[in-house]
Amino acid sequence: MTEESAGRAVGRGFGRRAFGGRLLALGGALMVGSIPGAAAASAPEGGRTTLRHGSAERAGLLPGHLDRLVADTEAFLAPSPKHPWYAGAVLLAGRGGTVALHRPIGMAVRYAGYDEKTDTGIELSPDRQIPMAEDTVFDLASVSKLFTSILAVQQIERGALELEAKVTAYLPELGGGGKQDITVRQLLTHTSGFRSWIPLYKEPTREGKLRLLWNEAPANAPGTRYLYSDLNLISLQLILEQITGDPLDALLRSEITAPLGMHRTRFNPPLSWKPKIAATEDARLPWSGLDRGMVWGEVHDENAYSLGGVAGHAGVFSCAWDLAVLARTLLNGGAYGGARILSPESVDLMFTDFNTAFPGDEHGLGFELYQHWYMGAMATPRSAGHTGFTGTSLVLDPTTDAFLVVLGNSVHPVRTWRSGSAPRVAAANNLARAVPVRPARGRTSWFSGMASAATATLTLPPLDGARRLECALWWDTEPGADAAVLESSADGGGTWTPVPFTTARRGWEPLEHPGGSVSGWSGRVWHRLAADLSGRELESVRLRWRYTTDQRYVGRGVYVDALRVLDGTGRPVFDEARPVDGARIEAVGWTRSED
Repeated sequence: MTEESAGRAVGRGFGRRAFGGRLLALGGALMVGSIPGAAAASAPEGGRTTLRHGSAERAGLLPGHLDRLVADTEAFLAPSPKHPWYAGAVLLAGRGGTVALHRPIGMAVRYAGYDEKTDTGIELSPDRQIPMAEDTVFDLASVSKLFTSILAVQQIERGALELEAKVTAYLPELGGGGKQDITVRQLLTHTSGFRSWIPLYKEPTREGKLRLLWNEAPANAPGTRYLYSDLNLISLQLILEQITGDPLDALLRSEITAPLGMHRTRFNPPLSWKPKIAATEDARLPWSGLDRGMVWGEVHDENAYSLGGVAGHAGVFSCAWDLAVLARTLLNGGAYGGARILSPESVDLMFTDFNTAFPGDEHGLGFELYQHWYMGAMATPRSAGHTGFTGTSLVLDPTTDAFLVVLGNSVHPVRTWRSGSAPRVAAANNLARAVPVRPARGRTSWFSGMASAATATLTLPPLDGARRLECALWWDTEPGADAAVLESSADGGGTWTPVPFTTARRGWEPLEHPGGSVSGWSGRVWHRLAADLSGRELESVRLRWRYTTDQRYVGRGVYVDALRVLDGTGRPVFDEARPVDGARIEAVGWTRSED
């Protein structure tokens, strides 16, 4: 079961991903430096940041937007639109070494079952319902794939597994059905050609399930198409178990959870954990592949359940804090406190886009990259994460050193009640907005806002003798869908035409924008902008910024600062720093913002 077909953004650029503080790549150019605006954090033993609870201010976040994050996600406890998106959730947001938000909402266990005749949940009596708690444990579903991927990259790092090797080098049986050319990398990036899943649970024996996998013919030739598939990570599990001699649950414990102190993360949680586990689904035919009743404390995924609860694609249970530790470990370059589970180079490899041939399906080794459909405004060319069918998600943004965990029980009491990723997007948008953008000059800059399906305009007064526009520009939009356009009008605003311009940032070659617009990601830095207004200097001209968004997803928005218009001698005919000029700007949808 997957959510990957729920929606993906249009094609994006930027292939290389790496973490701040080391080599960063953007548009083919390289820079070395620390993460802009990253919050100071506790950093014991060689700078290996560890986590602690703290205020939004300590994390370098704006508290009002964290409050809104909670309010917006609580709204999905109500009909959304017909049924609640989830019965409850645990929200965790942080930056640097500070967890600034750790909030349970709603119920971990609310329903005894589902009545398909009335499409209603059969609620438990209030005394039997269990509220969410900070340490509630969730069935992570496909977020489990990240753990399998980390285990694989560990073996690559140690030389026991080769990224470009064919899988048959480790498990010859996988070559059946025409799969002999599939590589390890293709398993990790979902380009193997496997179809999305097959009902392994229908085979009563493990041997029968493996026989289905061995004989499975690829739906596409390896490397020719992106198709998200559980079979990729099940295959990878079998390879890992073959080369290490250990079962996957033992590898998880010895290589990840024990070193990192993730004591609430494991396959097959014991019965004693059940009161602290969020329930999932009243699993019955026909909506479920198996007739199990209310699933609580056991893995929800049918194939993982039939494999004994231990599978490469699903089956890991965890809590929000443990996932925050994992996020912090990766943002640290593979280390946490006194433990190191990956080298910085291996972490960089996991966050490299290997799917440049498939725009919109950016993918590292196990991690999805730059996906607005659940990362919302946290999505940048360096953002990584994953979702799980049960309502779980993890997003990391190395650009801001921020991380977001949303764990919900969205299939409780039944999977058909929810669709899409609206709560995840709402949470991510608010965390992205909570990271301040400081003005390029002075105390405030103009901010476009983050509304979807909107048009915001920032218009200068009529100007005579205008020869050159200068300003500072910062942008982060949904690529290809949302854009900021510089426009001019010679008839008082009746007709507007785009104005080509150039942007530049320190140490980089200037970029030409012949269409007069920007879209995508600016690298989370201010750019100097210059526009030649030749041919308009004898006319009374109006200039404006127009920011337009579609109804789906948004980025962090657009900021404009230090607006100046010069005449042919270089003297300003307009300078927003002069109060008389600043007061003449007409803002519709734009606001002056300190952050």
